[in-house]
Amino acid sequence: MCSLVQKYNVPGPRYTSYPTVPFWDINTFSGKKWEASVKKSFHASNSVSGISLYIHLPFCENMCTFCGCHKRITKRHDLEMPYIKAVLKEWQLYSELFDEKPIIKELHLGGGTPTFFTPENLKYLIDGILRIAERSNDAEFSFEGHPNNTTKEHLQALYDVGFRRVSYGVQDYNETVQKAINRIQPFENVKNVTEWAREIGYTSISHDIIFGLPHQKLEHVINTIEKTKELKPDRIAFYSYAHVPWLAGNGQRGYNDADLPAGDEKRTQYEVGKELLLDYGYHEIGMDHFALESDGLFKAMENGNLHRNFMGYTSSNTNLMIGLGASSISDSWYGFAQNVKNVEEYQNLVENDIIPLYRGHILTEEDQIIRRHILNLMCQFKTSWSKFKLHLPQIDSILNRLQEMEEDGLVTITESSLQITEKGRPYVRNVCMAFDLPLQKKAPDTKIFSMTV
Repeated sequence: MCSLVQKYNVPGPRYTSYPTVPFWDINTFSGKKWEASVKKSFHASNSVSGISLYIHLPFCENMCTFCGCHKRITKRHDLEMPYIKAVLKEWQLYSELFDEKPIIKELHLGGGTPTFFTPENLKYLIDGILRIAERSNDAEFSFEGHPNNTTKEHLQALYDVGFRRVSYGVQDYNETVQKAINRIQPFENVKNVTEWAREIGYTSISHDIIFGLPHQKLEHVINTIEKTKELKPDRIAFYSYAHVPWLAGNGQRGYNDADLPAGDEKRTQYEVGKELLLDYGYHEIGMDHFALESDGLFKAMENGNLHRNFMGYTSSNTNLMIGLGASSISDSWYGFAQNVKNVEEYQNLVENDIIPLYRGHILTEEDQIIRRHILNLMCQFKTSWSKFKLHLPQIDSILNRLQEMEEDGLVTITESSLQITEKGRPYVRNVCMAFDLPLQKKAPDTKIFSMTV
């Protein structure tokens, strides 16, 4: 008899959007439809909840071979200011769609390596964003900091323009693993940047840890979490390594499938790591995330306000998220749009007063209903179709697909609701896949998704 891991470890989406990118209907998408959806969302939500901004800063000096993000490897820092000016121009183009001054509830700098940019240039970027916007009184500004190149000056400059949360990519402290993923990063570097952030006044510090990395053993995961305990970050993202070397531009090389922990071994890394985190006072938040009770992410879960979008889990539930920069993805709730990925093409389109769209999808009424169910499952581990607005004609066929998971004790189904059990939480992506109608109708033509476990 196979284990649950062997049974359910299949390729599947992480559901930062629904429909997922491979199933976007790009044939019915247009720039005009996208702009109309942005205007609709902004008008309905700006004064109520504000909006979110994600800014993609794609430059990295070195290639980390575990990374599947869009990036440009370069040591040319003269590229910083032209790129920043393009981002500010794109923000100006979006602002022309608004009928009032935007109120920013959430802003996140991702990459790439945001701390590739100088502190002065990052401050210039944020000052430019805020020149035509207001910051909400309870805004959350956050950025991803590389422990090897984040300086006190970076932390202070971003603190001075409103940042209070920083996330550091730790991954693993074992030297063999670090060499395999080309990320040599001593514990002392992480300790320094964590303590500097606390000294300056950051109120939420997060560490990213990955399990399932090449050459990674259970003792490596335990050691990494033990060291992390010493620094007591407010949040921990405990991610499964997503092995997708077939994606264009991916840097996942220098190792092969045989170097990766097998399914059951990888799952053990997670289960043991999770128990350690719970023992150390962290609470499980949705999928892959843990937080102390004092952190806003835990409070959002307790209050039922936890949200998930292309930035992952967030305590700010805004309907409109605008992505600025090459490859960024925007979400108006009524639709999605992704920018062109090439930096030069991005800058050229913006310079010619064109919002630099590459592809997108306008959600149907059915899409919006299923999206809500999947959000409920990802954020609360439960959903209900008792309310008329969440009724789906296909609910019987969806529940039929979940029957085996119910028999395995992973879900509990009633006449009008679905609850993922404690045993079933590691398989939340598999549960969501049962609701994913495009995925059920036709799998993508090529390998797209990482394994679910």
